Formats: sequence, C-alpha cells, structure tokens
Amino acid sequence: MNLQQQLEQRSGEICELCSSVQNLKVYSIQPETDDPLQHHILVCETCEEQLMDPEKNDPNHWRCLNDSIWSEHRPVKVIAWRKLNELKSEAWPMDLLNMMYMDDEDLAYAQAGNTIEASAVVHKDCNGVVLQAGDSVVLIKDLKVKGSSMVAKQGTAVRRISLDHENEKFIEGKVDGQTIVIITDYVKKI
Repeated sequence: MNLQQQLEQRSGEICELCSSVQNLKVYSIQPETDDPLQHHILVCETCEEQLMDPEKNDPNHWRCLNDSIWSEHRPVKVIAWRKLNELKSEAWPMDLLNMMYMDDEDLAYAQAGNTIEASAVVHKDCNGVVLQAGDSVVLIKDLKVKGSSMVAKQGTAVRRISLDHENEKFIEGKVDGQTIVIITDYVKKI
C-alpha cells in the first residue's frame, strides 16, 4: 500500500483538515520524521493552496479547524496548530488554540516547523505590556474616530482586539458596535 492509500484509509478518503472529498493530495509537513505517516496528511486542493501560499489565505475557510484540532493523528493537530497561530490576528483562532490540547512532544514538533515570525511586529500598550490578538484593553483618553462624529470615551473597554501585521502601533477593536483602528499608545491592557 503506497502512502496516499494509507492516508486515504486513515482519513476515510476526506481532507483531514476541512473534510472535503474533492481533489485529495498528500501534503508533507516539515521537519520530516522516520515514519512517513507522522509527517504527511491528506488535504484537498483548497487547503493545499492556502498552506503553500499564505497570501491566498481565506480565514473563513480555516474555521474547519474547529473539528481538526480534536484529531487523534499528530500531523493533523500540528498543521491545525500552525494555521491557527498564523491566523491569530483574526481573534477567533485564539479560542480554538485555548481549547486545543497537545502534549509537549507534539507542541515542540509543531513549533519546530512553524514559519511564522512571531517577533516580526510586536504590539505594546502605553505601559509597554505586549498585546496579543484576542486581548482586552481600555482606552486611556477620549479618541475622535476619523471619518465619523463618534468619540470613543476614556475608560471604554475594547474586547477581543485584532493586531495589524504591518504596523506595531495599530490594533482593531469594536467600540459601540463599530470596528475602529486604535493606536496602541492610547490603550492599556486589562
């Protein structure tokens, strides 16, 4: 039995990430191990394309990881962990990461091949405390929202923030039901 057949048998002939049955392919996970079944998964064309080119990521497609994080197979959990970490700025992946269980060995393997530069852009509040996607902050001064007559008042709590990947000074959050960009100099982590 070749590797693809073994993976099809393991997965029940569905994508191990999103459960699609269309255009299934073998995807290799780095770093490689002695057992090919421990560093390969069966994925559909859509998952493969987004795994190979993060620029093509559709965050909503990856909500399927809600089921994949519970897989009994190490390579599936590893890819789910890596992809959720890649999407942390979306806020919802943090909930899945917090629910996910990985033993120390699997977590070390997932981190070993993680290509995301976590330290590339670091967001800090007014006190220098590092902010992460999903954190809650409070405004330390009144802020006029550009392009509207709205003023975000000092003391307003902003929950489940998102981070800007390109600018360490910008975060996004909802204030009075409206998503706004906030400069990190004017927030304090709760």
